[in-house]
Amino acid sequence: MTDPILSIEGLNGWYGESHVLHGMDFVVNPGEVVTLLGRNGAGKTSTLLAIMGILGKRTGSVKFNGTETIKMEPRHIARAGLALCPEERGIFASLNVEENMMLPPKVAEGGLSIERIYDLFPNLLERRRSPGTKLSGGEQQMLAIARILRTGAKTLLLDEPTEGLAPVIVQQIGRTIEALKAEGFTILLVEQNFRFAASVADRHYVVDQGRVIDMIPNTELDANMDKLHAYLGV
Repeated sequence: MTDPILSIEGLNGWYGESHVLHGMDFVVNPGEVVTLLGRNGAGKTSTLLAIMGILGKRTGSVKFNGTETIKMEPRHIARAGLALCPEERGIFASLNVEENMMLPPKVAEGGLSIERIYDLFPNLLERRRSPGTKLSGGEQQMLAIARILRTGAKTLLLDEPTEGLAPVIVQQIGRTIEALKAEGFTILLVEQNFRFAASVADRHYVVDQGRVIDMIPNTELDANMDKLHAYLGV
């Protein structure tokens, strides 16, 4: 058994006075794609922010590659090789696609080359000179993912990457996640689109009211659909 690349124990988090995470416990193993599933407001995005150290306050334990990060500054967590792709994407409107892609600093060797990124996202190659304001929602999502792939980070936190996107773009992002997994990336995915999550993930953690209430391997989804529907209200 390999040690988890990400180990979360007793993670509590606050936005100001609002206590939103109530003892999150889960692990992500090297090379896995793991999802956090739950209703709106369950604490999924807050968990990603807490892992990156950018929630208002956090306590508990967040170990990355065996190193405790709970007291670390967000910039040091990022430089350790954790990368967050936020739901709002954060594309700079005044920069073109390639300038946006080159903006984040490298944190390690082994990041994907621009050529490899364009292989994954041919749309971006076609639009490489287009400003951020001219991109569709799907192209912005591709660019947000592409931007972190060249940094050398090998553990990715993806927040709602398929939100509001056309089915053809959702399929492309699914193929990209599969390709990244094949190249040794580890991915923690927050996703409302359960059908998409089931197509890419190895395991699913169900989150409710700021804590993990169940873990379901992807191979056991069919046997647990009634329970999952009850959890998610679908």
